[in-house]
Amino acid sequence: MLSRRITLSAVKRGAQLYSARFYSALPQEKRILKAPSFDVKGIVSNIDRVVEVSKLRELPSTVVDKLPQIPLLYEEVRQLQTTLNTVLKEKNDAQRLVKKELKTSGTPSQELQSLQLSLKTKEKEISTALSTKEKELYSLVDLVPNDIHPSVQVKEDIVRWLNPRSQYEPDLKLEHDKIGVELGILNLKSAATVSGSSWYYLVGDGALLEQALVQYALKLARKHGFITVLPPSIVRNEVADACGFKPRDQNNEVQTYQLINDDLCLTGTAEIPLAGLGINRLFSEKELPVRAVGLSRSYRAEAGARGKDTRGLYRVHEFTKVELFVWATESQSENELEKLRTFQEEFVSSLGLSAKVINMPSNDLGAPAFKKYDIEAWMPGRGTFGEVTSASNCTDYQSRRLQTKYTSLADNKRKYVHTLNGTAVAVPRVIVAIIENFYNHETRTVAIPRVLQPYMDDKTEISTQSKPF
Repeated sequence: MLSRRITLSAVKRGAQLYSARFYSALPQEKRILKAPSFDVKGIVSNIDRVVEVSKLRELPSTVVDKLPQIPLLYEEVRQLQTTLNTVLKEKNDAQRLVKKELKTSGTPSQELQSLQLSLKTKEKEISTALSTKEKELYSLVDLVPNDIHPSVQVKEDIVRWLNPRSQYEPDLKLEHDKIGVELGILNLKSAATVSGSSWYYLVGDGALLEQALVQYALKLARKHGFITVLPPSIVRNEVADACGFKPRDQNNEVQTYQLINDDLCLTGTAEIPLAGLGINRLFSEKELPVRAVGLSRSYRAEAGARGKDTRGLYRVHEFTKVELFVWATESQSENELEKLRTFQEEFVSSLGLSAKVINMPSNDLGAPAFKKYDIEAWMPGRGTFGEVTSASNCTDYQSRRLQTKYTSLADNKRKYVHTLNGTAVAVPRVIVAIIENFYNHETRTVAIPRVLQPYMDDKTEISTQSKPF
């Protein structure tokens, strides 16, 4: 949340064993990530702001109510560390006296031996107490979300309209799922039989439309200076956790698919493995910003509440997504967020979709996000706007947990990079918008956006196709 790194370890060499660190529930030998470098001192000195931000984000009261304990635990840890340092010094002094007596008399006195035993017992007791308090402290510090950008409000702020219309009227005859099934490009029934609800088959031109969106997004990303990456879709839980993705949300609903007997999960977005490219990485400032675009399948265990959002393609368990990711310096990150937004506006506008660009409110920010833009496209069949892209500046929230740094040109010091992420295209949602906006009732066809036609064998429309499945 704040820039300085703080360690609770004593200066004395003998006390280094008890330096403050993050404790995971995982066995330590299984962890591949180094301990996060939380700015504990900065959090303590700004605890009122921390609590305020948590309330603005509408975190559960069970979390918010615990945060004021951080300064108290921090002080307890400091006092225990000071006491431990004193005991270690006394222990070292006693050891020197023992060596001296061994040289002079051959045997240390009973009194000195008793003192050594007493100090050893004290060291063990204090070390145990210190370790316990450190775990308590860092379990709370890990709950602290990122700060909030001054421009973020408590209500959504529409900053721009794309392809605006004079009016927006719902039309239930434009529901994408019914149209998709009628055209033969979407098969939900077979998917429900094979996999369950919230899965789907794209067939024929439906599958071709997905590939067109992917290829167009990747080409546009390359034009904007992003290097293409095909990342893994399975990651370690600790990496997902470090990026701010928890197995369960604040309502205890399952969010990720876990692999049984392995500390692995299916990724909900390529953001996670892309961020993982920076684990323990040290950039030079002149390298930054570094921009990557990743193509992957994405998996969401909880596809949404019961109702219209579970119908069709709007909320699904598995989908193709093209994700943008950026590593930048602190001075670059705000501008990089605007560049992500510019990319997304160009992508959505070029498809001919009518949409609104929103500076998202504080209660819609995930824990890592300092500021977030969403673009919501008009979907007449659903009768509302629906999110099609999102872009976030996570500042140093992820980099402190992944140990991603850069060397400053000004002072040659190592600093934490800022990470940013944004949707290039979440395919199913964009297909929803295309079908519902460009379906012609009279011809029973869907007009293909001009920019996608070169990737769809130069077709200009999707018409009813044979249904072999």
